[in-house]
Formats: sequence, C-alpha cells, structure tokens
Amino acid sequence: MESMSIYLIAGLAFISVAGLGWAFSGGGGTKSAGAKRLRAVAGESPNRRSKRKLPGADQAGTRRKQIQQTLNDLDLQQKEKRKRTLTLKARILQAGYSFSPLSFHITSLVIGTLTIAILLLTGQSLLIAGAFGFGTGFGLPRWFLGFVRKRRVKKFSLEFANAIDVIVRGVKSGLPLNECLRIIAREAPAPVGPEFKMLNEGMTVGVDLGRGLEKMYERMPLSELNFFAIVLTIQQKTGGNLAEALGNLSTVLRARKMMREKIGALSSEAKASSMIIGSLPPLVMLIVYVTTPAYMSLMFTEPLGHMLLAGGASWMALGIFVMSRMISFDF
Repeated sequence: MESMSIYLIAGLAFISVAGLGWAFSGGGGTKSAGAKRLRAVAGESPNRRSKRKLPGADQAGTRRKQIQQTLNDLDLQQKEKRKRTLTLKARILQAGYSFSPLSFHITSLVIGTLTIAILLLTGQSLLIAGAFGFGTGFGLPRWFLGFVRKRRVKKFSLEFANAIDVIVRGVKSGLPLNECLRIIAREAPAPVGPEFKMLNEGMTVGVDLGRGLEKMYERMPLSELNFFAIVLTIQQKTGGNLAEALGNLSTVLRARKMMREKIGALSSEAKASSMIIGSLPPLVMLIVYVTTPAYMSLMFTEPLGHMLLAGGASWMALGIFVMSRMISFDF
C-alpha cells in the first residue's frame, strides 16, 4: 500500500513537471502561431515585416544619399578650383590688383634690366650684375605680390567670422539670404565688403550663387570661404536650418582663429631665432666692411671674391628657405 502511494505521488509529480514544461515551451509557440495568424490576416508576412521601413527612415536615407552625392561633387569641384587659384592671374587678383600677367612680366623685365645696367655702370662684373638682375627682376616682384596677397587674405580671414554672424542674425530675424549679403557688402570693412559687393553684383546680373562663390574663392583662396560655400550649396540642395549651420560654421572659424593665434605665440621664439640667425652673416659683413674697408673690398674686386659672395648668398638663401619651412605651420 505504501509502495502504491509512492508511485502515485511520483506520477503526479511527473505530470506537474511536464505540464509546467509544456506551458513554458508550448505556450510560447501558441502565442507565436497566434501572432503569425494575426500578421497573415493583416496581409503581412514575417519577411515583409522585417524589411518594412518607416517613412521617416526612407526620407533620412534619401537625404543622406543626396548629401553624400553633393559632397562628392564638391570634392571634384574643389580640386579644379585649387588648380585655378595657383595661376599668376589668380595670384594678382588675390592681391587686389587688376593688371594683366603680361604687364607683370614686362615690369619684372624692366626692373631686372635696370638693376643690371646700374651694377655695370658702377664697375661690377657681368656675372655679378646678371645674378643680381635675375634676383631683382624675377624674385622681387613675386615676393612683393606674395606679401600683399598674404596680408589681404589675412585681413579677410579676421573679418569673415563677423560677416557670417551677420547672416545668422539676419536669417533668424526673417531676412532673406540675398539681403544679408547686401548688408555685408555695405557695412563690412575691406576686403570682406568689396568681395561680397562683387558677389552681389554678379547675382544681380544673373550669376548663380554657387558660381559666384566659386569666383570669390578664386579671388580669396581661404578654407573658411570654402566651408561657407559648401554649407550654402548643401543647404540649397537638401534644405535644413541655414542659421544653425552657419552658426556652427562661425564657431568653428573662431576656434580656428584662436588656434592660429596660439600657434603663432608658441612659434614666435623659433621665428625670432631664425630671423637673428639669418641676419647675422650680412650684418657681420657690413660691420667688417665699415671698420676695415681694405680687408673686405677684395670680395668685390677679385673674381675669387665674386665666386665666394655668390656661393655665400646661395647658401644663405637655402638656409633661410629651410628655416622658413620649419617654422611654417599648416592647419
């Protein structure tokens, strides 16, 4: 009798455990089957449900593709624009001048010829006169053009962030973009004002904004202006909040300006050292010539002295070039 009770209890325990296992396993399958039937009634298969996308996701994907395509097109355009900004005509425009490259070459030739003539009249040899004439005729005008160009580009970079802030405030207050550009052309100091004035004049006669910005980039090859053109181009093609995008761009430009000033402060010691080292040999030669002219005059009267001067000048030019490259930072 006791054995029958043990068997009955064991059987009930087995049935209870099996029922719990069925409830946890079979019940989920029933629920899954029910869900499948509901989807079948709704006309939706499991594979179709997993592949269906929300309308918002489709729009985001489409816009992402448009932005990527726009960036690829802009990358190709930037390569072409960089090539156009390296020509002599482009450098003349970037310096703020309007004369032709032919006039520049004629002026360089005249300067070199006058230098050779003056040195020959003072009794210098043809070799020395030719070397100095080539340096003044070929190098001096290009150095002056590069100096003026660099100074003008720097002035534009310092005021460009303020011009973007004018556009941001104008767009937020409800003004159209063209009116904001006119305000910059009237109120901004040179060279920002004149450049935007030329942009507005081009748009008045029918030039597209993108093409006008390309022309401005050729006259002012700044990465900041390139960012500005990219933002406006993407906003025109894909839409978006222009004020927010330009506000972020203004923040980035001001951060780049602070970084540029910090790098200039950290590299000032190296620049001063290079200037002192580069000026020492000519200064020592001048002091020796003033104190003992007979000792130094042999360098200007003897052929061997001419060769030594030419070699020293070449090595000095090479050393100055190397030092200038070492202390120049691109960022």
